[in-house]
Amino acid sequence: MNSPFPFDGMLVFAFLSGLLLLGVLLRAKVGFLQRFLFPSCLIGGVFGLVLMHTGLLDITAGTIETFAYHFFNISFISVGLTRDGEDAAHPVSKKQMLKGPTWMALIQGLTFPSQAVIGGLLVIAFGFAGLELFPTFGFLVPSGFNEGPGQALSIGKAWEGVGFTNAATIGLTFAAVGYFFAFFVGVPLVNYGIRKGWATFGSGELSRDFLVGLLPKSRDSETAGRLTIHTGNAETLAFQAALVGIVYGITWAIVRLLGSVVPSDVATILWGFFFFFGLGTAYILKGLMKAVGIVHLVDPGIQRRITGWSVDYLIVATVAAIQMKIVWDYILPISVIAIANGIITTLIVIYFGKRLEAFGLERSAAIFGTVTGTVSCGLLLLRIVDPEFKTPVAFEIAVMNIFVLPIVGGCTVLVNAPLWWGWSVGLTVLVFAAILSVCLLLLKLLGFTQMKKA
Repeated sequence: MNSPFPFDGMLVFAFLSGLLLLGVLLRAKVGFLQRFLFPSCLIGGVFGLVLMHTGLLDITAGTIETFAYHFFNISFISVGLTRDGEDAAHPVSKKQMLKGPTWMALIQGLTFPSQAVIGGLLVIAFGFAGLELFPTFGFLVPSGFNEGPGQALSIGKAWEGVGFTNAATIGLTFAAVGYFFAFFVGVPLVNYGIRKGWATFGSGELSRDFLVGLLPKSRDSETAGRLTIHTGNAETLAFQAALVGIVYGITWAIVRLLGSVVPSDVATILWGFFFFFGLGTAYILKGLMKAVGIVHLVDPGIQRRITGWSVDYLIVATVAAIQMKIVWDYILPISVIAIANGIITTLIVIYFGKRLEAFGLERSAAIFGTVTGTVSCGLLLLRIVDPEFKTPVAFEIAVMNIFVLPIVGGCTVLVNAPLWWGWSVGLTVLVFAAILSVCLLLLKLLGFTQMKKA
């Protein structure tokens, strides 16, 4: 029987929902997954990857990529709408407020260009060896490692429009490898640091609830948010979602307008930066609401739930959308570039983390998860060493995202240099190396390169 309405989109949503629930169940039951703190969305995504390759599902990877792209954009818009400064859990001194975020921002400012330099140089090396790769192939690594699967997908999909075949799948693969570094390398390293006595507040035990991932019925849990709209008028959740929706529509109009006045290849790549324009539009809307005295209607708790919801579905979708046949075709360059970057990134974080005078293990854990996966990965690793968030590091990593924006924003634009400005890979690598050098110099000038006193 044929349905009078199309169900394709909702059935894909149902498929992703089933994968997420399967991930929740497996996390609650499998000790191995609990030991490495694999989030349910990643577990579900891996199973989705397997199911997608059985040929039993009438769902294309492109359809799932489309869902992932929109979830990624929603997550950034929701972040832009979330009001700041209401939930500082721990009082911190001005020195701490600056020192921790500055260090983490410079480490991310160091790892992003270093990953691009390694990726670019290896692309050049493969070219000399007779394996010609698209010029920006290696620059997908920092997009996947440093900015996560959403950015890797978004940029990759845009690059496909200008001739980089299968860029989205390659970018998602680099992001997935980054996740495995975050957990398979990050968790043992953090546990090693705890055993060595480097944790500020000792070797606190993670609660059973945190490991299993489910809250018991008897536990008092935090609230998801508060009502800002009278229920006799509209549902608060609907209002918060409507804010995201209106920003999405305005952003679409902005990107479409810009695309009509720039060259076609640049216009194609602009859609890969939809998240950036969405974030800016959300900030403007929030500013306008503040100016007219109604910003209190934006509830930060519910907006954070919307952000988390979109990120969970984003990760499920991006992992499930990886096409293994394409990965196999590029298995040698992907493996060499990803592993080399994973090792160097790990060494950078360990080297500079050992030189911190305070909260070295906590800050190292947080930034390692961030520069191999996402901020959520960093917070998961931080939770191992600081289960109750007694240190100010969770707050610092939020502030760090503001400090690092000029560096990461600039680098995100720079990865497009061979396509936008016709730069060679070598020249682009040199510019990334210059950014890396500036970050190194700043680390030295600020005293972050000296070995801490015993």
